Amino acid sequence: MKRTELVLLCVLAAGSLFAGPQGQGAGGKVKIGITKIAQHDALDACERGIMDALAQRGIDAEFDLQNANGDPNTAAQIAAKFKSGKVNVAVGIATPTAVALANAIKDIPVVFSAVTDPVGAQLVPSLNGSPGNVTGLSDAIPSVEHIGLFKEIAGIKTLGYIYTSSEANSISALALVEEGCKKYGLSLVTQAINTSADLRQAALSIVNRVDGIYITTDNTVYSALPALVQVFSAAKKPIFGGDVTGAMNGGVMIASGFNYYKAGLATGNIVADILEGKKPSDIPVKFLTDPSESDMLFDLDAAKNCGITIPDRYIRQANLIFENGTLTEK
Repeated sequence: MKRTELVLLCVLAAGSLFAGPQGQGAGGKVKIGITKIAQHDALDACERGIMDALAQRGIDAEFDLQNANGDPNTAAQIAAKFKSGKVNVAVGIATPTAVALANAIKDIPVVFSAVTDPVGAQLVPSLNGSPGNVTGLSDAIPSVEHIGLFKEIAGIKTLGYIYTSSEANSISALALVEEGCKKYGLSLVTQAINTSADLRQAALSIVNRVDGIYITTDNTVYSALPALVQVFSAAKKPIFGGDVTGAMNGGVMIASGFNYYKAGLATGNIVADILEGKKPSDIPVKFLTDPSESDMLFDLDAAKNCGITIPDRYIRQANLIFENGTLTEK
């Protein structure tokens, strides 16, 4: 046997030791980096869903879990860590962390989750599969329809909206809120914040000028949601949230949106597909459109506090009811 043939056979034999999902080592484990912009119930549930999906797919994974604590600079540092640490797939939960990963990493797959407008955030040029190493899941919600429902149930005439000026998803959501107010003849009062520490003061500055407040999937707002609930509950004014997970502790009169744990499962399946050989460029952006992937919650305690009666036909549609301090799932 020629020396070159012997060398080739040795290389092939060595390669067979590392057979399995992309980048899998001899120990059978792949390394997945997951970074989220902040710690709150919805993003935590998404993170759990990702890990559970990989386990359900039979993928033995080691996870590097990181939290940027609402700081874009920290998000960039985490992205650099994942790049130098050679994770097999880098996952960014929420827009700022996903953007940080996509900007820093070009040679390994990047999967985003809970990003409202991935095209507007320049993560992908198209929703239908894009050249490059980035794909993922969008958490876009039907804000225009939400505002119509809020007006019908609560009878509001002036809507409040607090958003984070540095979050691309919140800027995109603002355009939909403006569209909804125009469509349903509501006045809109907005208040921008920079950090979660600003939320209480923002709520105090806006509460006496509005009939109720709508919050989308703004991660900075949700990370300090109890402060907003306290201010609006004291004023006996209703809250409508686009994130059901964050509303399960009470205080948000209406919450409608998809289930973040199920969003995590869907994101984890995208990661698994990539580990099993699929290219990110061949995977369109995922949206949760099945009704079973969404939740609707009515907080009857909050409604009573605001002097609002929620029609029975809507209560029958909800799968979650908060009443007498207890959450019940239908």
